[in-house]
Amino acid sequence: MSEGTRTRLLAAALRILAVEGIAGASVPSIAAAAGVDQALVLSRFDSVEDLLAEACRYGARRRVARYRDRFAAVASVDELVELGRSVHAEERAAGHVALLAQLLAAAQGHPRLGEATAAGLELWAAEIEQVLHRVLDTGPLGGLVDVGGLARAMAAGFVGVELYGGADADGAERALRSLEQLGQAAAVVEELGPLAQRALRARLRRSLPPARPAGVWGEWE
Repeated sequence: MSEGTRTRLLAAALRILAVEGIAGASVPSIAAAAGVDQALVLSRFDSVEDLLAEACRYGARRRVARYRDRFAAVASVDELVELGRSVHAEERAAGHVALLAQLLAAAQGHPRLGEATAAGLELWAAEIEQVLHRVLDTGPLGGLVDVGGLARAMAAGFVGVELYGGADADGAERALRSLEQLGQAAAVVEELGPLAQRALRARLRRSLPPARPAGVWGEWE
């Protein structure tokens, strides 16, 4: 299978998932959407679940890469939250947040799909974590915050807002505004003078549990 055919097939699988959900995803429907023979699909993938899992990873890589330069330009937590809202709006308008919500629901009964969905979420979290390290490590909160945990909370939060919004749009908007307030609070902390920052760090050290060291995810279960 050529790279072009493979890409067409993975993109078709994502379109079927977005429109028809997991129930409508089958080898015949995906092959037809991609304009390829079913036999070609079966020669490359052992099952529909394998195909959807690879499509999930493919889609996540593409979506994260689309925003990489914008993540790299972020200089504060406030800017990161603002970018997060913008990315959420763009991804929602394109149907990708709803697709992710469907994948999360489908993952409950499809282990391979669950692994792929988790890997896709991790790509987003890793991108956010890089930004948080850059903007927090040299400031008053450096070393006091579990940056990896915060990154995953933010990534999960934007996914959860989509699910919440389906039942309570006003509540979802309040959740997004609260994230913006968090960014604004972090900006205020960054503007404190040296003495105030040292006092704040000392107080936080006494109050907060130790931040999780970087690079040990999976060892703290």
